[in-house]
Amino acid sequence: MHWFSQEKFENRLECGISAVENLISEVDCAVVVDVMSFSTCVSSAINNGAAIYPYPWKDASAIAYGMGLGASTASLDRRFSGEGYSLSPTSIKNISEGERLVLPSPNGSAISFKARDAEIAVFSGCFRNRIATAKACRTFERILLIPCGERWADGSLRPCIEDYVAACGIIAALGRENLSPEAQAAVAVWQYYQKQDLQPLRECSSALELIQRGVGEDVDFCLELDKSKKACRLLGNAYISTQVASR
Repeated sequence: MHWFSQEKFENRLECGISAVENLISEVDCAVVVDVMSFSTCVSSAINNGAAIYPYPWKDASAIAYGMGLGASTASLDRRFSGEGYSLSPTSIKNISEGERLVLPSPNGSAISFKARDAEIAVFSGCFRNRIATAKACRTFERILLIPCGERWADGSLRPCIEDYVAACGIIAALGRENLSPEAQAAVAVWQYYQKQDLQPLRECSSALELIQRGVGEDVDFCLELDKSKKACRLLGNAYISTQVASR
């Protein structure tokens, strides 16, 4: 057992792509949490019955990839106002059932595919599908929550509080007792933010970035809680819906 593996525990938590590189071989299921905006875009589309094809590069090759799939490709400009979709989650909320959309997102996509290559179950989680994700993951024994975070200019990991709190909420919704110390702390964090209706997250660094870029409506959308009854599972190259019955 590696000292960092959290191997003794069912529910585990670690941040960024390094979590996949170091912990993924000892789990059955991973939940990728990238709230602003990858995971929320995925949930927004899947909730309407569409499919999301993650793509790990934000360049012209994404369009060619989409054409090869017979799919649309989201614009890299969140403020894109033409026909189609962008990386803004609110731009995807009216996507039609059966549509296929390529989502260029280096962070969420890279972590998703790296986890998939370990041949485990991979889900995308956020605030909007928190309970749905927890219900879908309960059939797995060893679950790793991965708050993705962002990157500083030098390429190092910038942990993001909104990703961490969403992962905390999913852990709390799983309702298990055999939690690693990291996951135990996460439940306490969730309880703190839940009591405040997530209001402090409206002033976190990622939220302020979106507001400054003129897409403040995305902040409200990303912080809506439990709006989707569908979990989002990566099968092959696409995230598709997993319907969760109401209980």
